[in-house]
Amino acid sequence: MRNRDMFLPKMPDEEMALPGRTTQMQITDSHYILGSSQIAPKGNNLVYAMFGMGCFWGAEKKFWDLEGVMTTSVGYAGGFTPHPLYEEVCSGMTGHNEVVRIAFDSEVVDYRSLLKVFWENHNPTQGMRQGNDVGTQYRSGIYCFSEGQFSDAEESMLVYQSTLSQEGFGEITTEIVMAPIFYFAEDYHQQYLGKNPNGYCGLGGTGLSCSI
Repeated sequence: MRNRDMFLPKMPDEEMALPGRTTQMQITDSHYILGSSQIAPKGNNLVYAMFGMGCFWGAEKKFWDLEGVMTTSVGYAGGFTPHPLYEEVCSGMTGHNEVVRIAFDSEVVDYRSLLKVFWENHNPTQGMRQGNDVGTQYRSGIYCFSEGQFSDAEESMLVYQSTLSQEGFGEITTEIVMAPIFYFAEDYHQQYLGKNPNGYCGLGGTGLSCSI
């Protein structure tokens, strides 16, 4: 039987990646749902988190609904091309992932709660895809802003792998790395499902809870 993973997209080499540009993406600063600043959020106990879990439209919505989240933004990270455009990311020639960056009040919601939302709302065993969305930009990823986040992420992966294995799922393919540069996606992508309530959302979990 052929292994379907043989036909999944591969990350490009840095030398092959598109050159990008020096111009930063211009977006509306005010969050469409929360009204807070996307570019420079302010608040007590502000901490960042960043995740890739498939199409970033649905991923962002999962987090802006959480109490304690100050703002969310979607963008591109984990690749080589500076300030990429959506079409470039979709070409597979930037190495970037579609990600959601979250600013949250650590006294109201803790990082482990965000990890629980991350694990339970996508399938982290699929490699360079999420459901019918196939491409390097749909890979599962946790991008950490501190050693504490890195440690919590790795611990949570071990916990969830145990649960997945018991139910017959394969190995987790999630990349866990320190946070790379975050590039804002185009303005129309920001809070897309708030602006377009009936828009596409291919996000779907395994149906298994993560007991962290």
